[in-house]
Amino acid sequence: MLASRGLHPSRALGQNFVVDPNTVRRIARLSGVGPGSSVVEIGAGLGSLTLALAETGANVTAVEIDSGLMPLLRSVVEAQGVRVIQGDALRLDWSELLASSSSDPTGDRTSWALVSNLPYNVATPVVAMVLDEVPDIKRLVVMVQREVGERLAAHVGDSAYGAVSVKIAYHAKASLLGHVPPTVFMPRPNVASVIVGIDRRDAPAVDPSIVSHDRFFEVVRAGFSHRRKMLRRSLAGVVEPDAFDAASVSPTLRAEDLDVCAWGRLAGWRGPTKLSPDSRVRP
Repeated sequence: MLASRGLHPSRALGQNFVVDPNTVRRIARLSGVGPGSSVVEIGAGLGSLTLALAETGANVTAVEIDSGLMPLLRSVVEAQGVRVIQGDALRLDWSELLASSSSDPTGDRTSWALVSNLPYNVATPVVAMVLDEVPDIKRLVVMVQREVGERLAAHVGDSAYGAVSVKIAYHAKASLLGHVPPTVFMPRPNVASVIVGIDRRDAPAVDPSIVSHDRFFEVVRAGFSHRRKMLRRSLAGVVEPDAFDAASVSPTLRAEDLDVCAWGRLAGWRGPTKLSPDSRVRP
């Protein structure tokens, strides 16, 4: 298909197209979408995953940044009822996009899923942006390079645990759903991939009425910017010394030792009250 139109995968856009039908049907099945579901796909490429999602009976909106692929993508998927949008997922007006693509005839807010094969270079920014800014998307099932996926789903004690892991835990619960070999892609990458499932919480793990989103992540970013240092050093000037005892967090710990609840206690301390381990946070 690419050769017939003089096209080639773009290295700059991180294009590795899925060419195995069993893999895309597996992702569609793991996503849980079906008749009546609304699903958006970022980076639709040549439409292989798009077709698998359409086969479920879901209402599918496919987003693709590469204008050169658009005629080919449209020829593959539009006959299956898929809406195709050309644009950069990080710059789209998501409220307008989802409202105009809603399958709910009553006009009520629709719960969306995002199901995508995400390029390495945008995977983390896209997932973070969706969780921060697009609350109508309740479930994400993304195929990403293994290194990225392990960070998204990591917990305290995992070697991949970092600031992005806390970001995910703040908004959602994540898990690895499966592994994908390089052989299902064209061109074949040098690394394996994983499928990650991310389910948005009903409310953030840390109550934003007590600890604002911006304050919470100011503290988290400061801690992980010097992740090998003890917290009393990495958070100097960001968190008052008395906050550690009040939040039941040892200042000799490192950023990688704190779960989302501990970060919430530390960021939310306003002194002088001592916080219980489960205060101001949700399980």
